[in-house]
Amino acid sequence: MEHVEGKTAFITGGASGIGLGIAKACTKYGMKVVIADSRQDALDEAMAYFKEKKQPVHPIKLNVTDREAYVKAADEAEKVFGKIHVLVSNAGVGSGGGPIDKLTYKDWDYSMGVNVGGCINSIMTIVPRILKHGEGGHIVATSSTCGLLAADKFIIYCTTKYAVCAMMECLATELQDKNIGASVLIPGPTMTNLGKSSFENRPAHLRNEGETWPPKMPPPPKGAPPRRPFMDMKDVIMDPIETGERVVRGIRNNDLFIHTHPEFKDGYIARHNAIIRAIPDEPRNEKRWEIVKNFGTIIYNDIYDKQKQVGPPDW
Repeated sequence: MEHVEGKTAFITGGASGIGLGIAKACTKYGMKVVIADSRQDALDEAMAYFKEKKQPVHPIKLNVTDREAYVKAADEAEKVFGKIHVLVSNAGVGSGGGPIDKLTYKDWDYSMGVNVGGCINSIMTIVPRILKHGEGGHIVATSSTCGLLAADKFIIYCTTKYAVCAMMECLATELQDKNIGASVLIPGPTMTNLGKSSFENRPAHLRNEGETWPPKMPPPPKGAPPRRPFMDMKDVIMDPIETGERVVRGIRNNDLFIHTHPEFKDGYIARHNAIIRAIPDEPRNEKRWEIVKNFGTIIYNDIYDKQKQVGPPDW
C-alpha cells in the first residue's frame, strides 16, 4: 500500500509504547487513526498529545479478548472515519517469564488470550471489512525477536510470538492477490511500559497469588555485572516513534517482515542454518516427490521471494 495519505488505521494497544509510536508515525504521513486500548488513563494521555497537534485520532476503550466489544469498536471506527484500510494488531502482554516449574496455567492463559487470541480477533473482525470495501489495505501484527529466536525462561512469550509470525506469513500468502498486504513486526528492545501495563491489565481471575508490581528481580548470575534499570538505557533502547516510522515504511514497501534491530541478525542466521542442517542429507525419494510436489505453498511459498532488501532509515 504505497499511498497511505487519507487512509484509516486501526491500532490496538495504541495508547502507549510501540502502538502509540505507530499511531504518531501514521498521523505524520496524513492518516486518520483509531487507537484502541484497554486502559482509559493511557487513552486520555495519548489523546492530550493528539488534540494539541490537532490530528485526526479517535480513542476507543477495548479489551481485544472481547469479541463482541471488538465488533462494536470496528463499527465505531467506521462511523467516525469511514472505511478501515490498515489494521495494526499490536496489543500484547509480557507476563509469564521464568522457569517452567514456576509458571502456572494462569500465566499461559493470560498471555495466549491476549497475544494470540487478540491477534485472531483483530484479523477475524477487521480483515473481512477491508476485503468487502475492495480498496485494498495492509495488516500488521506485532511479534518480537522472541518470535524467531528461542530465549531462556521465555517459553510463554516465545510461544505466543512465534504464533503471530506464522499467522501473518499465512495471511500474507492468502491475501497477496487481493491487494492487501500483510507484515509481521519483529521489534527488538523498545522503550515501552509493557511490564507495567501487562500487570495492570491482568484480570483478577488470571492473577497469581502474591503478584506485585514492580516484581522482585532475582540477583544477577555470579560474576555478572549488576542489572541496569530499563529506564536507564534510553541511550540504546529504540524510541517507539522510530519503530513507528519503520512500520509505515514496511506498509509502503509491502514488506513481509518488518525488523527494527540489525543486532539480532546473527541469531536469526544461526537458527535458520540449524533448520537446514537438520534436513536429512539423503537423496530425494522421487516417488514421494511426485505426490508432495503438488502440495502447493507447503512445498514452496514464493511469498518469501517477494521480500526486498531493506535499507537504513530514510526519514
